[in-house]
Amino acid sequence: MSDWQVHAVKYADRNARTRADSFIFDAHHDSPHPMDYYIWVLRNGSQTILVDTGYDTEEATARDRPIQLDPRDALRPFDIRPDDVTDVIVTHLHYDHAGGLRLFPNAHLHLQTAEMAYATGPCMCHDTLRMPFTAGHVCEAVTRLYAGKLTFYDGDGEIAEGVSVHCIGGHSRGLQAVRVRTQAGWLVLASDAAHYYENLWLKKPFPIVVDLQDMLDGYGRLERLASTRALIVPGHDPQVRDVFVQDLAPHIVRLDVGPQKAIEL
Repeated sequence: MSDWQVHAVKYADRNARTRADSFIFDAHHDSPHPMDYYIWVLRNGSQTILVDTGYDTEEATARDRPIQLDPRDALRPFDIRPDDVTDVIVTHLHYDHAGGLRLFPNAHLHLQTAEMAYATGPCMCHDTLRMPFTAGHVCEAVTRLYAGKLTFYDGDGEIAEGVSVHCIGGHSRGLQAVRVRTQAGWLVLASDAAHYYENLWLKKPFPIVVDLQDMLDGYGRLERLASTRALIVPGHDPQVRDVFVQDLAPHIVRLDVGPQKAIEL
């Protein structure tokens, strides 16, 4: 049983934010609080799995949230050709995680049943709940389903030996975290089950939430899935790039060797 290499690939950031955008309860809501946007790459020999796809320039323009790198360009240091990507784990269907699905036209998608039901169901009648989704991205997932290129999971599921998904919910109904066997131990890509280390370590929920109890319970679930708390990688924390070592390019850090610096809160 060989271990997986895991990289976090930054493709965008958004710095005009405050702590009010990141935490429901906080004593310093007006303080700046930047956010990074990532794609994750899992590699084991000749096998490559993408976790999420980011979003493209069209979505960046529509939301006035510029990206620094097209997701395809961000992946070039890995010599990954978009047409050759065979598997994408979609942690959830929000625009910044599923906004690049069309960029990888041949990929088979791995998605929670609850997420598809949520993104295509009556909850989307509410503007607030619909806001993080874009119809075209959801329709792309439906198109893959009808093309036989989508596998659903109900809770826990194995993608490959040493790679599994686990439904957490909270932020989105079918949000799933990804557990990966690495040389450092069992690493968990939290995605938006924990946007920041502070959400997880201090149990401070993120404001975009469909089920607050699921979000809070999910923090404990992440800790049980990982070998150590330090191997839980939050989905948007700029500190990830400081804690883990840079590899291949300035916008890429390697996660499977474990953190190289202490996490600060």
